[in-house]
Amino acid sequence: MVKPTRYNLATIFPTTIKELKLTGWDYIDIILISGDAFVDHPSFGIAVIARYLNDVGFRVAVIPQPNWQDDLRDFKKFGKPRLFFGLSAGNMDSMLNHYTAGQRKRSEDAYTPGGEIGKRPDYATEVYSKILKKIYPDVPIIIGGVETSMRRFVHYDYWSNKLFSSILETSNADLLVYGMGEKPIIDIARELNNSGSIYNCLHIKQIAYLSDKNDETDNDVKLFSYKEVLADKLKHAVNFVKIEKESNSISNRRILQDQKYKRLVVNPPNPVLSENEMDKIYSLGYTRLPHPRYVSKKDIPAYEMIKNSVTIHRGCFGGCSFCTISAHQGKHISSRSQQSIIHELQQITKMPEFKGHITDIGGPSANMYQMKGIDLNICKKCTKPSCVFPEVCKNLNTSHKALTELYLKAIKIDGIKKISIGSGIRYDLAMHKTSNQETDKENKKYLELLISRFVSGRLKVAPEHSSAKVLKLMRKMNFSKFRDFEKLFRQINQKFNLNQQLIPYFISGHPGCTEYDMAELAIETKNMGFKLEQVQAFTPTPMTLATVMFYTGIDPYTGQKIYIAKNKTAKQKQLSYFFWYKPQNRKKIIQSLKNAGRKDLIATFTSKH
Repeated sequence: MVKPTRYNLATIFPTTIKELKLTGWDYIDIILISGDAFVDHPSFGIAVIARYLNDVGFRVAVIPQPNWQDDLRDFKKFGKPRLFFGLSAGNMDSMLNHYTAGQRKRSEDAYTPGGEIGKRPDYATEVYSKILKKIYPDVPIIIGGVETSMRRFVHYDYWSNKLFSSILETSNADLLVYGMGEKPIIDIARELNNSGSIYNCLHIKQIAYLSDKNDETDNDVKLFSYKEVLADKLKHAVNFVKIEKESNSISNRRILQDQKYKRLVVNPPNPVLSENEMDKIYSLGYTRLPHPRYVSKKDIPAYEMIKNSVTIHRGCFGGCSFCTISAHQGKHISSRSQQSIIHELQQITKMPEFKGHITDIGGPSANMYQMKGIDLNICKKCTKPSCVFPEVCKNLNTSHKALTELYLKAIKIDGIKKISIGSGIRYDLAMHKTSNQETDKENKKYLELLISRFVSGRLKVAPEHSSAKVLKLMRKMNFSKFRDFEKLFRQINQKFNLNQQLIPYFISGHPGCTEYDMAELAIETKNMGFKLEQVQAFTPTPMTLATVMFYTGIDPYTGQKIYIAKNKTAKQKQLSYFFWYKPQNRKKIIQSLKNAGRKDLIATFTSKH
């Protein structure tokens, strides 16, 4: 439990009128509203934005998880902010936060004290924005966060099984910030502070807005409209390819798409954050604790999971079909300096409840730290969504030397007894053989160091599937790479006399995956001695390649039709193969394979080896 003695209420962001009085402020510049509980930790987006705005002189208040079902007093308590309201559904899309792949209501919300459910609405960004527009029609509303980023264009919504127009149109907000929002939110705040006009913000990079004007240029990328994609699914697929290629290039072009009523204009992104900019973001004086309003509340599960972890980079060049990370954080890696990371680790050791265990030093993927192209001019022209699929790019510097050095420095910090790497690692990246002997040597050293000293009994990796056909659609490496890594993992454990587990992640129901692909996956993992734990059914989330496949039934890049497990029975059958070792599942699986005439697979399931 959080102890109130740790806080000075006059130095935190106010969430109530009582706390506002302690600050001595007579006005508020910006009010941020979040679907999550407010945790002043750099892993929580609202905390980062609040700190960043405050650092340049703006007065910021926060309203976490406002009640949208009463007299709306939470939305009214501070009155009007001087500049704008900033809204986020939280660290997750609110629908993914609420519902499973089977569309059942989840029993826990990890971003709420005690995991309590019901503290945010479905489609939270839209609900919050419409409420505020009704109460304060003349105050600008800026929306951002993961939910907003992934829904900025016309998108398929799995939970309603419909195409929606841009969230900017359905929410009635004034501006949309996509991606990691520190730079654009500062630019917006400064422009509104100087001019007071939202129209003077329309040039800002990494934002989107709605326009009545037909002002397109030859440089703009024009997408099929909402009406066109509603009438023709193939056009939605074509749009996705354009968006993905543009998002993965270093572009200075706008993307335009006509919505139901107005034209969406998406400005190009900002350049990748520099090391100095990253260091600045993570040095902003976070308390690394839940706000004192939660002193008497139960623990916040998401915070408990990451409180002693450190983010060392942003971005991911994996380009996995089902993942939203590159669409939100970008393909190019932004890394912090070693000094910045070491300083944060030293701060953690001074936390009263710290017991000596750092639970992660990582990012979206644990081992992409400081990786980039050898010749950046080649990267500037590249539009490929992945730097590691179908094979590792020859222009990618895959050396893990900087990461190995960081691990060795971190473990020597006074007060740190153990460091575990909690983020999943890209073993295909670490095991890749290059033409550079020094790089190969460093990568071998990294893997041995990681497995022998930085695993807390269990190491997470994500082969995702065994079928070559499905892996190709996922943009993942061949399963043989996982077999090689599993063998290496056992060898290193044996060398250091360790008894550690490898925990592979797999997905069922991905577009292109059939019941028989799942049967073969079950056999593969059975033969390797795994009884799977970390598994999930595919959940279509806006703005991923896999979701476009799910909706259209085709591969957008080839136009070829693919199998989609859409009904509940087909999805449940696929999921059951993960747990073949459970008697009730085993019986059903064998009967299903008998009906399909797949005696070859049945024999393998019933064998003892």
